Amino acid sequence: MTDTPTKRTPLFPLCVMMFLQYAIWGAWLPLLWPFLHGHRGLTPSQIGDMFAVGALGAILAPFIAGQIADRYFSTERFLGISHILGGVLIWQLGSLDSYWGFFWFSFAYSVIYAPTLSLTNSLAFHHLEDRDRDFGKVRVWGTVGWIVVGITIGQWLLHRHTPATGSAVEIQQAQWAGMADAFRLSAILGIIMGCYCFFLPHTPSSKGKQKSATLEAMSEVRRNPLLTLFLLAVPISCIHQFYFVHTAGFLGEFQSAAAMKINQVFGVGGGGLMTIGQMSEVLVLALIPMVAKKVSRKSLLALGIIGYALRMLLFAYVEPISAATGIAPVAILLVGVAMHGLCFGCFIFVAFMIVDEETAADVRASAQSLFNLVIVGIGIIVGSKIAGWAANWATVDGQMDYTKLFSVPMWGALACLLILLLFYPRISPRRGAGVA
Repeated sequence: MTDTPTKRTPLFPLCVMMFLQYAIWGAWLPLLWPFLHGHRGLTPSQIGDMFAVGALGAILAPFIAGQIADRYFSTERFLGISHILGGVLIWQLGSLDSYWGFFWFSFAYSVIYAPTLSLTNSLAFHHLEDRDRDFGKVRVWGTVGWIVVGITIGQWLLHRHTPATGSAVEIQQAQWAGMADAFRLSAILGIIMGCYCFFLPHTPSSKGKQKSATLEAMSEVRRNPLLTLFLLAVPISCIHQFYFVHTAGFLGEFQSAAAMKINQVFGVGGGGLMTIGQMSEVLVLALIPMVAKKVSRKSLLALGIIGYALRMLLFAYVEPISAATGIAPVAILLVGVAMHGLCFGCFIFVAFMIVDEETAADVRASAQSLFNLVIVGIGIIVGSKIAGWAANWATVDGQMDYTKLFSVPMWGALACLLILLLFYPRISPRRGAGVA
């Protein structure tokens, strides 16, 4: 791809693109664990397999999407075809009830959807005049899409799948069954997104120095700061995935006894309540353009990792913290959920910016796909398996010990912070002091 667009592209089409891109994902991801465990009756280990196989597409993405978009095929057309095919596939996931059926359809969908995450970033970067100033304004609409669809599903479950009478168990089972509609909503949004992509600004392929854009991108990753960033991204994405695997079920148990005012706003099932994290993400992404030119990349990454550790600390020790401070447990939990904005904005969002600014223009789609491989591929696979193992380890006499469960990613985040401080360079070789 060329380094800069020939003319300035209005931000609105890119904002709509991001809204739909993340609404598609946010419709079902937070509810996958309670749906498969509560409604389909799969074991924690089997559910870990589902999360893991869903990440395999990200591993294939650099060798499929990055290569095609960087060398042979315009990005917007690739996105359009991918989303239409993905919408057809994910519709089926709401009705499949066998382990292997769900497994293989999840794999096929991941191969199609996962590459689109990095390519929407790449397309946006290609058409923005100033990434520090404008990318946050565009990417924040992905977060808004996640919020809107999360609350929509929560309200749908509350009003269409919550019986007026029955025991607490019967009501929860009805809600779990209703979560199948999340996949159908995602399918509808995917097809809408696919059609819309054909009207996005043209983003052509370009010829690079090597025939393989992926190999050229790999050669750039071997140096710092990208080397340290890529290595850190593996455990951080594991911790990130741990949050999405277990938090909806954790909050869902709380919501079953919550005041009706909370449910009336966020719906039920845990997914709607998790959108508090995306709301804080909007604030963080809005602030990053104001600090990106003044605060080093290393400092922003460190702040994000601290957020991961603090969030898991609040989840793991909510009762002792409540007893010691007198703060209601619900307030502590909501602060923990809100930490998601700091975690995502200061680490993952900033990391994608670093990847873009530390790589050559003609391999940026492949470099973004390689980083996406780590975040949505390797990290999710390993993180999902760890989350399943930790759930078995933390289950005592059939009851989940959440202190044991959430202490695992808490200590992992603290270890990542130490690695960042020791090995991430203060000065960027490509951009100079003040941005590393």
